[in-house]
Amino acid sequence: MAAEISFPVDTPGGSRALTVTYERAGAGEPLLLLHGIGHHWQAWEPVLGVLAAERDVIAIDLPGFGASAALPEGVPYDLATVATVLGNLCEALGVERPHVAGNSLGGLLALQLGREKLVRSVTALSPAGFWSEAERRYAFTTLRAMRAGAQTMPPALVERLSRTTAGRAALVSSIYARPGRRSPEAAVAETLALRNATGFEPTLVAGGSVLFTDDIPDVPVTIAWGTKDRLLLRRQGVRAKHVIPGARLIRLPGCGHVPMSDDPALVARVILDGSR
Repeated sequence: MAAEISFPVDTPGGSRALTVTYERAGAGEPLLLLHGIGHHWQAWEPVLGVLAAERDVIAIDLPGFGASAALPEGVPYDLATVATVLGNLCEALGVERPHVAGNSLGGLLALQLGREKLVRSVTALSPAGFWSEAERRYAFTTLRAMRAGAQTMPPALVERLSRTTAGRAALVSSIYARPGRRSPEAAVAETLALRNATGFEPTLVAGGSVLFTDDIPDVPVTIAWGTKDRLLLRRQGVRAKHVIPGARLIRLPGCGHVPMSDDPALVARVILDGSR
């Protein structure tokens, strides 16, 4: 059962409370899981059980996504600010320098946490921030189209589409190579999460000029990329390796942009190996 925690965040008008929803399970060294834009913590459900057998796993809804509150007024969704908020969250949870694994936006945030030395290790699955300008425009256009579809599709149609493999492909094939593996309930829930994400547009606006260009020399980094990622193409992983030469670069055969559902066993093993 997901829980909530409130903690203070600095704003131009003074300190304000922010409430974040999270799921916590397992025991061992702490492992923070960060989802991608428009998603929610449930993106990690396919791997949660395996990870929790060896780690104290904390899967969160990022501020402005899932069931978490939006950032307070005046607080931007830029990389440095959200990373600071995540540091405050870890402090509120009593977690010091967790391992972190993130997907897409979450992967970029994980790398930022690594750059700021706030974590023990980083595993980034198809992280944002290693695109060319043309690739960024393509990804943002695709994301906005997905969001528009989620916002305009009647709930009854979403429900109906979710009941068939072909329908689930229509809903989520932009991010999964094997959309049929998503349950009808999961496909509906993540479509609604995308529709209702208050942080979606501010995050895209803040990310328009983002490029990750710094090495992370003192933190173990793993970068993994699905070979069938249609949103952030896998050649961006090669660029990431050039930026962070000490990183392990791993191929995820047959996986799409959100690989946790496409191959749970492989993704769980990559995360566990990266957080030794």
